[in-house]
Amino acid sequence: MTLISLLTCLAVGAAESLVSGPVELVCDNFQFTEGPLYLRDDKLIFSDIPADTIFTAYREIYRKPSGQSNGLTLDSKNRLICCEHKTRRVTRTEEDGSITVLAEKYQNKRLNSPNDVVVHSSGTIYFTDPPYGLPGGLQNPECELGFSGVYKIDLSGNLVLLDKELVTPNGLAFSPDENNIYIADTQNKVLFRYDVVEEGNLANKTTFCSLPGPDGLKVDNDGNVWSTASDGLRIYNPSGELIETVAFPEVPANCAFGAADSKTLFVTARKSVYKIQTLVVGIQPAGNRK
Repeated sequence: MTLISLLTCLAVGAAESLVSGPVELVCDNFQFTEGPLYLRDDKLIFSDIPADTIFTAYREIYRKPSGQSNGLTLDSKNRLICCEHKTRRVTRTEEDGSITVLAEKYQNKRLNSPNDVVVHSSGTIYFTDPPYGLPGGLQNPECELGFSGVYKIDLSGNLVLLDKELVTPNGLAFSPDENNIYIADTQNKVLFRYDVVEEGNLANKTTFCSLPGPDGLKVDNDGNVWSTASDGLRIYNPSGELIETVAFPEVPANCAFGAADSKTLFVTARKSVYKIQTLVVGIQPAGNRK
């Protein structure tokens, strides 16, 4: 692995830094990397959207075709949940390798292009559905809904619209106690925070912070929010105050905590995947929690 030694953290206060090492290159020469996910068997996988492939960090093909997968996560049974950009659906991979479609239409209209996904400890699945996979966005003739949505798939398999006011809903992540969820609105340059209330619905939307081009994000066990942005990786404390910005050689798109101690943050950035060592423990997807 190549060490990117010239890149440094642009910290608000050096003593506050949550990063313990430089940015390191994991692998490169892809088309557009997204959806990093660290698996139980010490394996990192991620989406290469234009390549229609899920790769491992060793450049092995994990799945092809992938439906131009984007965001990836695990449910409590360690099954892969996948946002499929091209096929415009959310799927689950069963233990035997078969694919179950979890969401494809809302009120008999096709979804836009599911982007990112998280699973609550209750089993409820939340995902965002901007029109990035449709050239021309909401104006594309193939866009049936006419809006970008935030949805949940409840325990009965019902698809429920939670918010259609975001312009480009993107990355999302829960707070440590799962009482809040953070959702990026890329075009509006905002991270919103919602309360997760009865039956897994969302309420009390507030602006958590403003930042340029927010994309994928994760939260650590202390409640700090790690969000990719157009100027690097931004880290915010639970009050929405910027702790630091970490510079990368390419614009980051998403991130995921991993490794045995969950203190390594893997970052997908355009044609490459990078990693940084942190001083905190990151929250793992449901399937990785012990």
